[in-house]
Amino acid sequence: SDGKRQAKLPEGPEVVALHIPISQIAREAGAVIMKNMVATGAAAALLDLDRQPFHNVIQERFGRRGEKMVASNRQAFDAGYDAALSQMNGLDLLKLAPGDDKRRHLMAGNEAAAFGALAAGCRFMAAYPITPASEVMHWLVRKLPKYGGVVVQAEDEIASMAMAIGAGYAGVRSLTATSGPGLSLKMETLGYAGMIEAPVVIVAVQRGGPSTGMPTKHEQSDLLQMLYGTHGDLTRIILAPTNVEECFYYAAEAFNLAERYQTPVILALDLSLGLSVQTVEGFDFDRINIDRGSLITQEELDQLNGQPFKRYAFTESGISPRSIPGMPGGLHLATGVEHDETGHITENRQNRIQMMNKRLRKIAGAQTNGISTGYFGDEEPELLLVGWGSAMGPINEAVGLLQAEGRKVASLAVKLLSPLPAAEIEAVVNRADKVVVVENNAQGQLNLVLRQHLDVPKGKLGSFTKYDGTSFLAQEIAAHCREVL
Repeated sequence: SDGKRQAKLPEGPEVVALHIPISQIAREAGAVIMKNMVATGAAAALLDLDRQPFHNVIQERFGRRGEKMVASNRQAFDAGYDAALSQMNGLDLLKLAPGDDKRRHLMAGNEAAAFGALAAGCRFMAAYPITPASEVMHWLVRKLPKYGGVVVQAEDEIASMAMAIGAGYAGVRSLTATSGPGLSLKMETLGYAGMIEAPVVIVAVQRGGPSTGMPTKHEQSDLLQMLYGTHGDLTRIILAPTNVEECFYYAAEAFNLAERYQTPVILALDLSLGLSVQTVEGFDFDRINIDRGSLITQEELDQLNGQPFKRYAFTESGISPRSIPGMPGGLHLATGVEHDETGHITENRQNRIQMMNKRLRKIAGAQTNGISTGYFGDEEPELLLVGWGSAMGPINEAVGLLQAEGRKVASLAVKLLSPLPAAEIEAVVNRADKVVVVENNAQGQLNLVLRQHLDVPKGKLGSFTKYDGTSFLAQEIAAHCREVL
């Protein structure tokens, strides 16, 4: 409450209302801008949290701005705390269980992805600021220079992608980050990276579209763009983490995949996952392995005895040996025009077929170090919920609600969007009586993709979508499932 209006209580569940004039208390403490501090104090009281750690944080955050600023914020916090405490009348409904004194990370998905990139050896990032992906650059601009890396704020999205491709071509693990409109602008250079088979990682944090759309609102409507965007037949690897911890590990693995398969790799986040803060257990850095792929050695180049280096040699796997610019004997052309094994331009029909098949073949056979799908719930469900990204949080919570009602329900998270593990998904889908694909977009884009790739009875894949700019609530999903069942 602001002291003038009483909050309207929701209907249904029993609610206890506390009257806390937050803005008024903040003004009395010194300025209305401190109303968030008042609210923090009230929340801390409701959760029976000790004041001192909050006082310590206030000192840490505001100490450099003078003791008067620290004192005002402490006063605002304590006033909010006391206002809530005075009205609780012994209520302890929100009391937390005792802590275990174990230190944990508190971070958002964007920060975790940036951290994973750093741990994987990324040493160059070029990006153009765009909501909600800018935090990836903001995090790395503070950290990367300490490890010999460089962050460039490019003049536009196209330039940032071209810079990242150039760094990858030169042998540096490189990254760019963007959202839907920026990804659209990167499409031409994405095709170039695919044609010259240069490794590059793109963090794509989705928001409401199309066009400028709703920059600060949540959506999962860029799937079709990530899968099929750019001209010509170009496949790419797309990883879709479902929580902050996976953002770290998947980002690290993205660099291995980019270099192993010499291709763009997209780390598909969404606004809710990218910006929401979660508690994360300590990361296991022993899980971070560096795989540079088929980098040719100088000794192997010397054995060519002056013969042209076949940078795009036809191989059974589709992966060709890669040299770093400046290696004697490793000279080759890197042109966006169709080329032969040495990179020289050609429109020979047979070469075109072989080269196209080579590029497609290497992605189709990609091994993604266990990143595929995630299953939760009953093994023989009457209802299976399928989703991706941050939607898996409320989906899994809805599964728990329905199981508590005696329903046999399960969820399947699609964590590898390309190459899609179709056979694995199909086997799970066919075990369920009914299937609903849950996603934050209007067209049911994942549903469309699954219907394209899976051999399942027509009409089996139901759809439940939400595209008002907000994330799913578990109760919304559970209510829809009850109707389906």
